[in-house]
Amino acid sequence: MIKVGLFGIGLDTYWPQFDSLLERLEGYQQQVADKMTGFGAEVINVGLIDSPVKAREQAQVLKKADVDILFLYVSTYALSSTVLPVVQKLKCPVVILNIQPVAAIDYESFNALGDRGKMTGEWLAHCQACSVPELANIFNRSGIDYEFVTGYLDEQAVWDEIQDWIDAANVAKVMANNRLGVLGHYYCGMLDVYSDLTKQSAAFGTHIEILEMCEVKKYRDAVTDAEVKEKIKEFQSTFEVIDTCEQFELIRAAKTSIALDKLVKNHNLGSMAYYYEGETANEYENIVTSVIAGNTLLTGKNIPVAGEYEIKNAQAMKIMDAFGVGGSFSEFYAMDFNDDIMMLGHDGPAHFAIAEGNVQLVPLPVYHGKPGKGLSIQMTVKHGPVTLLSVVEGKDDVFLLVAEGESVEGPVLQIGNTNSRYRFSIGARAFMNEWSKQGPSHHCAIGLGHIANKIEKLGNLLNLRVVRIC
Repeated sequence: MIKVGLFGIGLDTYWPQFDSLLERLEGYQQQVADKMTGFGAEVINVGLIDSPVKAREQAQVLKKADVDILFLYVSTYALSSTVLPVVQKLKCPVVILNIQPVAAIDYESFNALGDRGKMTGEWLAHCQACSVPELANIFNRSGIDYEFVTGYLDEQAVWDEIQDWIDAANVAKVMANNRLGVLGHYYCGMLDVYSDLTKQSAAFGTHIEILEMCEVKKYRDAVTDAEVKEKIKEFQSTFEVIDTCEQFELIRAAKTSIALDKLVKNHNLGSMAYYYEGETANEYENIVTSVIAGNTLLTGKNIPVAGEYEIKNAQAMKIMDAFGVGGSFSEFYAMDFNDDIMMLGHDGPAHFAIAEGNVQLVPLPVYHGKPGKGLSIQMTVKHGPVTLLSVVEGKDDVFLLVAEGESVEGPVLQIGNTNSRYRFSIGARAFMNEWSKQGPSHHCAIGLGHIANKIEKLGNLLNLRVVRIC
């Protein structure tokens, strides 16, 4: 669970001057804490800090709790000297919550109070914006990065944005603790797919585990008939197994799927990238031509698997999966200028949890561009809003490339692959040009819903550029 630090700020001079102001502000802060807890966070709420001494004490509490992200709730005007020690101590991402109790002060009721002391206390309960420039000033001069959420307590957009920050922080933590397995080798000559593993670890904190085909073979050789029988049952309950799938191929795929499960468990993997060829009739070729069903099961169980040894796209798929939106392996298939849509899909494993209708397990007489034949997955991504994500290794940095679109109905290619039609607000022609200009590999991950805002926040937390096409 993500650990969220929350502290409010105020000025201790005010409390004896204005009755119940402190309790009122603490109540607002508790509303914020309760909402964050509802978003699935463990909230370390250290209350309202109103002096430099208290700032240092509570900073130690937050430091000991090892919070992943820090929310600073501006409850009223406060001195920046009560804020800087906390943020300096924690050295974690900071979001300033400039959130008023209401959208606007009730001016008529306010002015009817008749007592300027009471009126001042009422104003102080609404003057969150007063501190914001001062906080920005001291953070800028101290070299501290920060972001704002500005609005009022009953505004849905405020809570949506806070949830986006919490979700993004959770994904950053998932990526930092992820173990990505790489099995086999690159597809020879596919230069755009080649990755710098050190840069990937530096960008996301991911541990990359180098795997061996001989380990998969060892597990596969030990598979029992009972295990095969149970795995085929899982195929049948998860997929629509086409009648033309040969029993021999189902058994072959089941054995490999069981071996992959054991590989993942042994290395505690959270994602994987693979590709292998091998000599004709070699046992390793037998393994690699029967991985699609098993890798699809893993992908749907939150262990995304990318084919063609596309490590960058395994990262993108893991990000999408950690956001809870899927993340299916895709590439550009064709353009339909009549309907102004892009067609994207891929052979190999898919994210069966985001399919429109049935996910079919079908036989293929040939794996195009790859050795052998066997079973494959045929499906379409659920119709509705989608987000495309690519992790890009550019000339100078690793960055995130994102676009929002729609998965739409229409004819698709029934070739035993994933295949879907996508429409973009800027049109297929402009999308193709603008996306390609950023220099991604030819793969991307596709998830359900529009989550570009969350991905932009993730980039902020990881200090990675985010390029948004639409």
